[in-house]
Amino acid sequence: MSQEIVAIMEYMEKEKGIKREILIEAMQNALLASSRKSFGPAKDLRVEIDPKNGKIRAFARLEVVEKVTVAHDQISLFRARDIKPDVQLGESVDIEVTPKEFGRIAAQVFKQTINQTLRGIERKMIFSEFKDRAGSIVSGTIRRFERSDIIVDLGKFEAIMPSRERVPTEEYNPGERIRAYVVTVDDGLRGPEIIVSRSHPNFVRRLLELEVNEINDKTVEIKAMAREAGYRTKIAVFSANDKIDPVGACVGIRGARVKNIVRELNNEKIDLFKWSSNPRELAVEALKPAKLKSIEVDEAAKRVKVLVDGENYSLVLGRKGQNTRLATKILGVGWEIDITKEHTAEENFAEQIAKAAGELALSLSIDAALADKIVHAGLVSAEAIAEVEEADFLDALPDIDPEVAKGVRKAALDKVNATA
Repeated sequence: MSQEIVAIMEYMEKEKGIKREILIEAMQNALLASSRKSFGPAKDLRVEIDPKNGKIRAFARLEVVEKVTVAHDQISLFRARDIKPDVQLGESVDIEVTPKEFGRIAAQVFKQTINQTLRGIERKMIFSEFKDRAGSIVSGTIRRFERSDIIVDLGKFEAIMPSRERVPTEEYNPGERIRAYVVTVDDGLRGPEIIVSRSHPNFVRRLLELEVNEINDKTVEIKAMAREAGYRTKIAVFSANDKIDPVGACVGIRGARVKNIVRELNNEKIDLFKWSSNPRELAVEALKPAKLKSIEVDEAAKRVKVLVDGENYSLVLGRKGQNTRLATKILGVGWEIDITKEHTAEENFAEQIAKAAGELALSLSIDAALADKIVHAGLVSAEAIAEVEEADFLDALPDIDPEVAKGVRKAALDKVNATA
């Protein structure tokens, strides 16, 4: 038993980080519970474990009496003086009651109690060590998947990365080393729970603080940040020191600093730009790389109206509207950005043709493709068709079956006569 005790203490101290003194106290309490199963209801028992060799000794404190009436709590004066020669009636003496072996029930109680106690100690250690680490970055190894959650081994403890905290473009494999942001550390009913994330915007913020000294020492400040994990992050930075370029400080020499962060984020795009308290200037920067034709800002309504040409229309929107969404978040709560595409003369003409063809098709109840051919021939309404001679109408539409063309002209005449 002594060798097993020493082995348990060494394992727990090395692998779990539980101090030997704490473990001994827990084991003594567990052994005390099991001892009561073996020795009966003695009211004053204690168990001692030698931390070096694991030897267990149990002691009972008994009252010295003339005649013993309660065997578990009393000892006769005659026997007591064998232990302590000068003992007197009414005093107490400690006698060793260590059993040669614990019984089956005692061993079972010891096992159950020590397991419960160790779990309690481990939970307290997790909470104590991590309660102040929320908001920091930790490194660990992916151990396994539990449903949609990923269990990350942090060394002495395990963390959970729920599916909502994962990056949709990343793949996670058991045995892989990852870094993650500690979102919360909760001391719940089932013990402390460490929740980590790779999709949280503050993961990028902390990476910047670690990589950029100027952010860490508050020379450069992150004023606003918006992220769609795995795709793009926009960051507005500012420095009160005019001699410092906040964007240049974050990018680093030849882009070294920002490249390290992009590498950690598996090539997620990082847009860094200078923050401004002027919403107009901030919107222009936040909507880059698109070039704007014009911008109107209504600060009272928190609304920005932007005009862009066709070449920059897809840029200002971004992937599925991502660029505009992130820029809106940079401006702050309640702001909206309206994007309008500037039309060229050709686009305006095409729109007018399409509109006229639609109206003609509806007016004469004809096919849209047929209406489009008629409009392209210069006849944009029922009135225009009715005014030309049948022969001229047929000549203007050589690709259309003459009988079909005649039917269209008759429909146009009927339409005009009905409204005359």
